[in-house]
Amino acid sequence: MSKQHLQQTLFLPNDERLITMIPVSKMPRKTNLKKRSSLLCSVLNTMESPVKVYIYHVKKSDRGDGHKKKMAWLLRDLRTVDGKSAEKPTAEFDLLFEKVYKWMASSVEDKETFISSLWRLSHRFLIQKPDFINIPERLLEDIKDPHMLREKSQSVDDISIEGEDYQALSAKEESDLELLMSECQVAISNAEVFTEQLSKQLSVLDGANIHSIMGSEDQVLNLMRLLDDGIREAEQIESKLDSYDNILASVKEQMEVMRDKDTLLTVRNQNHQRLLEELENLQKKLDLDLKYMQALMDGDLTTSQGIKECTEAAQALYQCMNADIHPSLCRLGAVEEQQKYFKKLLASFSKRLIHHLNNLFIHHVCAHLYIHKKKFFLIEHCIKKLYTREISDFMESAKQKLVTAKDSKGKLGASTLPRLTGSSTSLTKIEARGRSGSSHSVDSSGLKYGSELDIAMRSVFDQVLEKVLSELERVCIAEQDFCFKFFHLIDKNQPSEENCQKEPGPHGEAASEAESEVWVAKQTYSTADSEYITENLGEGLLQKRAASIYARFNLKTSFVLIREMMAKLFPLLEDELDNFLTHADRQDGMYSMYMLVRMSQHVINNQDMGSYLGKTFGNCLIKVKRNFDKYIETMMQAVKETKVSKKTRCGIISFVHNFEDFTNLAEAIFRGSDRHADLDKAYTKLVGVVFEQVVRVANEHQKTPKEVVLMENFHRLYSTLSHLKNACLENDRKDAKQRYTENLKAYTVNLLGRPLEKLHIFFEGVEARISAGVKPEEVGYQLAFSKQELRKVIKEYPGKEVKKNLEHLNKKVEKQLCEEENLIQVVWHEMQDVFINQYKYYDDLMCRCYPDSNITLDFTIDDVLQYFSDIAQAH
Repeated sequence: MSKQHLQQTLFLPNDERLITMIPVSKMPRKTNLKKRSSLLCSVLNTMESPVKVYIYHVKKSDRGDGHKKKMAWLLRDLRTVDGKSAEKPTAEFDLLFEKVYKWMASSVEDKETFISSLWRLSHRFLIQKPDFINIPERLLEDIKDPHMLREKSQSVDDISIEGEDYQALSAKEESDLELLMSECQVAISNAEVFTEQLSKQLSVLDGANIHSIMGSEDQVLNLMRLLDDGIREAEQIESKLDSYDNILASVKEQMEVMRDKDTLLTVRNQNHQRLLEELENLQKKLDLDLKYMQALMDGDLTTSQGIKECTEAAQALYQCMNADIHPSLCRLGAVEEQQKYFKKLLASFSKRLIHHLNNLFIHHVCAHLYIHKKKFFLIEHCIKKLYTREISDFMESAKQKLVTAKDSKGKLGASTLPRLTGSSTSLTKIEARGRSGSSHSVDSSGLKYGSELDIAMRSVFDQVLEKVLSELERVCIAEQDFCFKFFHLIDKNQPSEENCQKEPGPHGEAASEAESEVWVAKQTYSTADSEYITENLGEGLLQKRAASIYARFNLKTSFVLIREMMAKLFPLLEDELDNFLTHADRQDGMYSMYMLVRMSQHVINNQDMGSYLGKTFGNCLIKVKRNFDKYIETMMQAVKETKVSKKTRCGIISFVHNFEDFTNLAEAIFRGSDRHADLDKAYTKLVGVVFEQVVRVANEHQKTPKEVVLMENFHRLYSTLSHLKNACLENDRKDAKQRYTENLKAYTVNLLGRPLEKLHIFFEGVEARISAGVKPEEVGYQLAFSKQELRKVIKEYPGKEVKKNLEHLNKKVEKQLCEEENLIQVVWHEMQDVFINQYKYYDDLMCRCYPDSNITLDFTIDDVLQYFSDIAQAH
């Protein structure tokens, strides 16, 4: 079809002009597809503003009687024109719009004509031009000169249909021509006469135009003079405006300076005002009235009025010393001097107050303590032997209970353990203060760490231990309450100085004030406490009121006395309890976890300052913690010494199973306990050793591949650590997952290998040639890598043979992996992905190096997926 016909039928109805037209065909995706011919046209639409250039893909209509536009693109949307090669002639080229369109021209000349046309149109009508790459320079030489480009693009009408002189008339042109011919009768019969007549009319018009131009010369000159005058006036106005601008610029600078000065003055005034306010506030906070200073230095502490004045003065001094002052103000010299003066006042007043309170305390404690010692001496000898014998029998009964429970396989619990009766005086006449034991209980059902007998015994031990601690706690607390109440140790009525001075001293004689003070300190406190009383008493109480100091000293004295009494009533309590815990730990190291949790809870229940039982439980708790650490070390050593049979399949290693069971039992024991931090530290040590030993066993095992041992055991460890949900093990959990994943991939790649070995070797050679600089499409011309050689290699791997090899691999996987961890399907799916990646690698190389050969493997990816699916279902 000619360009004129295409212009008339397809583009002219839309007021479009055909610039270039070439036959093309799309590049087929597969080499065996038939190429379909069509047209690629560049078209100019001058009716739109601004002028637009379109690129149309034109094909024959379905009826075969004409052409139709299939696709259209604007030239301004064209991003890149790729000529494929600037040196080697080729009919292929690419146009990049939103995506790449690959074309094949009917000839190299047509392709060059079309690209050259696109170049000219883009330089004429576009501001942002597309990139032209891989195009010979000769196609672009004729328009690289800007002068030539302007000459060739003076107007839209200069671009005509290339290779043709014909241009269709518009409707208006046709009507004007018909009117002109109708006015001349001989226009049709005698063309020469018509032409001569037109020439005469043209000459007359030219003369009239020249005469008109000459007549208007004076007017033109006048207009030019007026324009020159206007230009001169505009220049004068512009110069004046420039001078005004300079004046305003200087005024602007002066105004800005004035504004800045005004701002600075405002800021300075605000700062002065704020500084004055801060200083006034600081003076109020640090100003201590003169009467308060006098009271602190010379106030009388023996009279009620003097105590009131000193109290008010001390409160005022406290407020001044603890005033809320900005840290920067504290560095001022005046503030530092005032604070030093306040400290001197505080030191002076504290010394006077301490000396006065010491006199009061010594006189009060002297009489109170002497009476208590006489009363307690009589009670001690009566009930000490009773408690010693009863606690010894009770502990022996608890030990025997553990033996009986083992013989009965855990069926007998701790319900038959006897109760401690205690002193009839202390437990019947005084209303005991009930205190329940720990509510923490451990349910060992469902845990498999050890035999069924071990599990039952641990449950019995937990019950016995709780019974022992609860009974000791009940008896000791009741006895302690009795001593507090019977001896009136907490007495808020201060004795008079006369009564205190009349009490005999340590040797029966009347004691002086200094002797009484030293004697009370030695009788009431330990050596360290005595030094505290005689040398440093009151150092931590300098800012307390007198009543608070007295109450604290009296309470401390009472608690020290009660500890001494309880130690004499229960002289062997700690030794008996320690023997019981040691006996239990020798039976089963895991008992240390139960003991750690139970003992810790009872220590918390008795942690008040005066509890003798809290101190005893605390000492035993230290030993229990050591036993727990020793048990963890024993477990770690057992993991290191584990031997695995090398003649059978490895599977999940025994210490990995044991670690999982241990975590389940330990979490049940420590649930809700404040000692879980100790368990977290034990977890960290155990996990590190287990990880190391899994690697050791994997390296030593001869029957099972190393990757299988690591993959299965780290998968189980990852599952165990994920179930724990412990933040301190998060890094170990991630490490286990990473090791499992790495060994899964390594095992899959090593086991699968290269099932298409000869094909893999062939394409390794192809890759080597490409790396050496050979173009992919030229590899097939080498003898060792020709199409015939490729077909020979492909024939050796039919689909049936590939499926048979995969079935053999599946049997090997089932033989090497243990059923317990159930990773066969995971490995099989991973192997499927690796095999498909190899297939895609071969297929990609064939498409690149043998594009037109229609060579493919005997099977497709869908066939491979079906092979793997059939094998998985069969097994």
